[in-house]
Amino acid sequence: MRKGIDIIIEGQYSYDGAGVRLRRIFGGQNIARLTDPFLLLDNFGSKDPKDYEKGFPWHPHRGIETVTYILDGKVKHRDSTGVSGTIGKGELQWMTAGSGIFHEEMPQVEKEGNSGLQLWVNLPKEAKMRNPVYRNLKDKNMPSVEDGYGNRIKVIAGRRADAVGPISDLSIPIGYFVVDMKRNSVFSQKLEEGHTAIAYVLEGRINVEKGAEVKEGSAAIYKRDGDEVAISTDNENAKVMLISGRPLNEPIAWYGPIVMNYKQELVKAYEELQNGDFIKEQGSVEDL
Repeated sequence: MRKGIDIIIEGQYSYDGAGVRLRRIFGGQNIARLTDPFLLLDNFGSKDPKDYEKGFPWHPHRGIETVTYILDGKVKHRDSTGVSGTIGKGELQWMTAGSGIFHEEMPQVEKEGNSGLQLWVNLPKEAKMRNPVYRNLKDKNMPSVEDGYGNRIKVIAGRRADAVGPISDLSIPIGYFVVDMKRNSVFSQKLEEGHTAIAYVLEGRINVEKGAEVKEGSAAIYKRDGDEVAISTDNENAKVMLISGRPLNEPIAWYGPIVMNYKQELVKAYEELQNGDFIKEQGSVEDL
């Protein structure tokens, strides 16, 4: 059975980091019940260096995962474990902050501009204080498949036919697909019933349930009934990010870059930041 649409939301322009102009698709506790386990989705991007060159300087995270996918340009990063590097076009970094990490992400000035996506995934209570992990995924190592319409589906996490996403060993089941759709085509993807599913339009426009249109910069949040998402296009190509995940259905205590379950855990985290004992483990790195 196909999933129905709960709501279609239009991303709103905002600023974050040290002044990066971005489109915030969703974020905050008011909508978290609909997007659970996903907390935030930002789409940064511009050809004007002033919109992104100040980047996201040194800052902490705890209790979540941050997923950065680069669409154009390059982003340099470094963190408190001593890891540093550059993420290029079509590449992804899946960072499990767990018990705590400091990092920075600095978009580089490129003639084609710089753009990408950042997704925050909530961690279940038993995993919020796990050891940090970095997973760096190269574009060439992302499997992709083509459907009968000629749509190209890149599989980052989850499964599509025989293609299995390299991002695995996560705390909860997550699907992450990037779909390049042909005009006048249909794309469908089987998902677990009861899971949250969100389709974000990066380019073009798509049709979802009962002909409802979702344009570039907007997202469709699906109801948790059904086990399939179906998307179609009219007379133009489209590029879509599809994410899915099992809801946690847990309390959320969220302030800034730290997300815990209860207020006292949040207070403790910020006390540790002030006292200098926020970092618990050095973490590990996986190059995929």
